[in-house]
Amino acid sequence: MVYVLFLTFLIWTGCSSSNATAPGPAPAAEAAPVRVAKAENRRAPLEVSAVGNVEAYTTIVTRSPIGGILMKVFFQEGQSVRKGDPLFEIDTRPYREAIHQLEANLAKDRATLQQAEASFNRAQQQDVHYGTQANRYLKLAEQGIFSQEAADQASLQAKSARTAVRLETASIASAKAAIAATEAAIANAKLNLSYCFINSPINGRTGALQVKEGNLIKANDVELVTIHQLQPVFVTFAVPEEHLTIIRQRAAAGKLPVAASIPNDSRPGVSGTVSFLDNAVDRDTGTIRLKATFPNADSRLWPGQFVDVRLLLEDRPNAIVVPAAALQTGQQGNYVYVVKSDQSVEMRTVTPGPRAGIFTSITSGLQPEERVVTEGALRLAPGMKVKVLGQ
Repeated sequence: MVYVLFLTFLIWTGCSSSNATAPGPAPAAEAAPVRVAKAENRRAPLEVSAVGNVEAYTTIVTRSPIGGILMKVFFQEGQSVRKGDPLFEIDTRPYREAIHQLEANLAKDRATLQQAEASFNRAQQQDVHYGTQANRYLKLAEQGIFSQEAADQASLQAKSARTAVRLETASIASAKAAIAATEAAIANAKLNLSYCFINSPINGRTGALQVKEGNLIKANDVELVTIHQLQPVFVTFAVPEEHLTIIRQRAAAGKLPVAASIPNDSRPGVSGTVSFLDNAVDRDTGTIRLKATFPNADSRLWPGQFVDVRLLLEDRPNAIVVPAAALQTGQQGNYVYVVKSDQSVEMRTVTPGPRAGIFTSITSGLQPEERVVTEGALRLAPGMKVKVLGQ
């Protein structure tokens, strides 16, 4: 009896277990939620993006060409200055005194010249007198009226007078040379005096003051202040060498427009033009360096600042574009997920073109009005059903 009950229990347990584990019909796969956008025709400029660095149009490092005590500073650190504005004044007293001393030396040299000219006139008169007398004595000696000795004595005096003329001529030349040297020294002293007043050579903005009033400075020794010209400014950047051909073609045809924007600045970017193309490609990086000029009227661009640069190479007015977020990259290259009419997705290989802002142009593989997935593509596979959340 017990044995029959035990078999009955085992049979009932096995049947219950079989019923519990029996597989039912498979549930339907849930549609993946995605956001989509339509491919559309719109303007697609061919732009090259890069990171640029702002450079001052002109940088002046101000030093004093003379030594002395710095008496006055006429500006505040960081102040904008105009060309010709006074910056520094160095003690002028030693240089003024040097000019006075040289002017006194010049007066002395001129007096020496006058004395040499007077001596020259006297020597010249004596030369004429003794020359005439020597000729007369020589004729009288030939006639036997005077002795030959007296004639020789007269000739000797004439020669001495001619020598005196030559000496006084040399004295005049020496005095004139001394005057010229002193005048040159005065001009140099006046130039040094002018160096006591240092003015701004450009329109720009001053940096930190390196020397304070009252300090003694040496000639060409210490940087006093650096001035940057901010209007206009340069932005230097590099682009891949693959764009070199079209850059050269566009540069030959006209100016290449460039836009620069400051990171984390909500204001629109500023516009400039390419003004310099380097004469060689950097072999280490495979890039070519360019420099653009920006008017910078509002001084938004600052030397040393990094900016986002966009170089416009070509403008395509009627290109097929999609949001850049729709473009995916896989082992086979670039692709997008296209949502078909039955709400399933197709993986479509495409060829991307230039990017303009948040949009990327598609040169092949896509038609206008086709819907592409912009969000949720990572969870998709070809043929999956999707649920469009919005566009």
